[in-house]
Amino acid sequence: MSKNHIEPMAGPPLWPVAAGHRGEVAFPVDPGQQSYKAVGGLDLNFESLWRAIWEWRWLVAAAVALSLAAAVVITFLTTPLYRAEATLELNPPRVEVLSTSKGGGETAAEANDPRFLATQYGLLASKTLALRVAQDLNLASNQEFMPGEGDRASRLKAAAGMLNANFSLEPLPGSRLVRISFVSANPSLAAQITNSYADNFINSNLERRYEASSYARQFLERQIARLKTDLEASERQLVTYAQRQGLITTASVGKDGASTGDTNSLEGASLVALNTALADAQSRRIAAEQRYRQAQSLNAGQVAESTAALRAEQARLQAEYQEKLSTFRPEYPDMVRLRSRIDSIGSALARETRTLSGGQATSLAAQYRAAAAEERTLQARVAQLKGAVLSDRSDRIQYNILQREVDTNRSMYDALLQRYKEVGVAGGVGTSNVSVVDRAEAPGGPYKPNLMLNVLIGLALGLVGGIGAALLLEFLNDTIKSPDDVREKLRLPSLGVIPKKKGVEAISEELKDQTSAVSEAYFSLRTSLQFTSETGVPKSLLITSSRAAEGKSSTTLALAQNFARLGNSVLLIDSDLRKPAFVTGLEANEGLSKLLSNTEALAGHVLKTQHENLSLLPCGPLPPNPAELLASPRLKAIIAEAMANYDLVIIDGPPVLGLADAPLLSAACRGTLLVVESGKTRTRAGIDAVNRLQSAGGNIVGAVLTKFRQQAHGYGYGYSYEPYRYGGVGTREREIKLIAQRASE
Repeated sequence: MSKNHIEPMAGPPLWPVAAGHRGEVAFPVDPGQQSYKAVGGLDLNFESLWRAIWEWRWLVAAAVALSLAAAVVITFLTTPLYRAEATLELNPPRVEVLSTSKGGGETAAEANDPRFLATQYGLLASKTLALRVAQDLNLASNQEFMPGEGDRASRLKAAAGMLNANFSLEPLPGSRLVRISFVSANPSLAAQITNSYADNFINSNLERRYEASSYARQFLERQIARLKTDLEASERQLVTYAQRQGLITTASVGKDGASTGDTNSLEGASLVALNTALADAQSRRIAAEQRYRQAQSLNAGQVAESTAALRAEQARLQAEYQEKLSTFRPEYPDMVRLRSRIDSIGSALARETRTLSGGQATSLAAQYRAAAAEERTLQARVAQLKGAVLSDRSDRIQYNILQREVDTNRSMYDALLQRYKEVGVAGGVGTSNVSVVDRAEAPGGPYKPNLMLNVLIGLALGLVGGIGAALLLEFLNDTIKSPDDVREKLRLPSLGVIPKKKGVEAISEELKDQTSAVSEAYFSLRTSLQFTSETGVPKSLLITSSRAAEGKSSTTLALAQNFARLGNSVLLIDSDLRKPAFVTGLEANEGLSKLLSNTEALAGHVLKTQHENLSLLPCGPLPPNPAELLASPRLKAIIAEAMANYDLVIIDGPPVLGLADAPLLSAACRGTLLVVESGKTRTRAGIDAVNRLQSAGGNIVGAVLTKFRQQAHGYGYGYSYEPYRYGGVGTREREIKLIAQRASE
């Protein structure tokens, strides 16, 4: 064995499969994609809330402890307060209405009228009632209640204000009961003031009712006096009009008590009487006419029988006279003789008829004529009275208007007078619509402070304040904390999640235990890298981060060891020419910086390590111009030579931000893996790093989240991840040191 060759250190057997990777395998991001902005703020879901609370759990615990301590201190420093309570019943009022002959002059208001109850609540909490209580108990002179000096008026006003501030009422749902209470440092005074509130409220209600009755009486007196004057004036106006028009009215009414129209005047009464007399006269005339006609019909047959010969002779002579008249003139002697004989026969017939009819027909005819004359006289008088009645009707229109006004005024006057009598009888007597159900008693224990309630309030305020502060800090702390943040904020595939290691030992010691959580996580990262391209893991892979101390050198070592265990020849290049992580002690003679400044072969600078199949190209002596060396074409030639001699080249690069080294290395490699420290790397810094690498032409295959705390972020693979520290703040990662010698070649 050559003296320059160091055997690999014995280690645990190589596990064929990495276990427990939760992240998803994704293809590399297109190097030409555009830059993007950070998705700021806090994703408010249960998982992110719990993660923020767990991250700041000590802050939340401190806020809760401080709130509980403050609650206990405030409880013991607060003066004890006592609350006395009394219960009142608010009965609905009974509304007085005008009485009727059938009764029912009083109506109860609705049982739970909201307006009535709200009014009573307002009266209970009014300043006027508080002033009455202060005056009733002489609180202005009570030094215990009102310490200090001042005039009585101002002290009384201040006492009423204190009463209002410490008085409260609570309506009991579904009832007309209300619970009133007063809080004071003196329990007996609290009970005394509460009872005084109840008593003065009842008294004030009674006084308001009495004042309302007194006002009603005064109002009715004024209305009665006015109506009395109106009634007298309307009656005088009615009498004057009747006298001027000569209207005389009788007291004739119908069966229903109403006036019978025109019959209550003299002309109307006379017309009614004459109409009755006219009807009687017409009846008498009709009876006399019937008797007269019957008498005539009875004598007609006898007269016709006795005068039949004379009528026959008269008819023959008239026929002969008519026959000769066509030949002779009426002056002709024969014609004159015929006419004389006809007239003499007519006279004989008349004498014969009068003789046969006798004196009965004459008497009946006289009666008939007398009845007809009486009827005509009455008809003339009725016609005369009709005109007088029609004229009287037109005069009585105004008379009736005046009469109705008199009747209306009289009814209103009588009603108000009756109401005035009722108010006068019941105005000073009545029951209050408020009654005391339970009087207040001096409380046996303080109402405030309540230690348990204050502790609960302190606990709630502490939790709310602590959680609020935690969320505020989490919102202000815009960092990448979980694989979701990697995917959503950086828009990169999350290839792995590396938990924080336990203890303070170096990462190399943690990697020796292949069953540890850190080893398993790096196995998972190795597996994810094998699916980042169609040919597997990129043959040249740059591992960098946005800033220092994010775990990129630890990731580089772990990946190099894992791929070497698979039988691949791996070359680890330390390209951080400013603060290298892999220190061998031979940097003054060989390393990357030497190769970049000359044309020597790569093999002369490669060192073998204690790990089988793993070689190291250290950074070499620190140059004064690292960026200029990395920008030379020699870098690509070195990487190309390394890829030709090794299965996989893994490069540990410097941070991206503030330096030009990482973009130059990314452009020369086939793939770039970005290392992000959970909860430390800010979103803006991560985005700027991705944009710089992509702008230089680098192919970012994904990102790995390091120093991840499973309890704080809700991710895990069944391991109990615990936090650890990578040394002091601002120190360079130095825990990874390889013992290497120059190759025996």
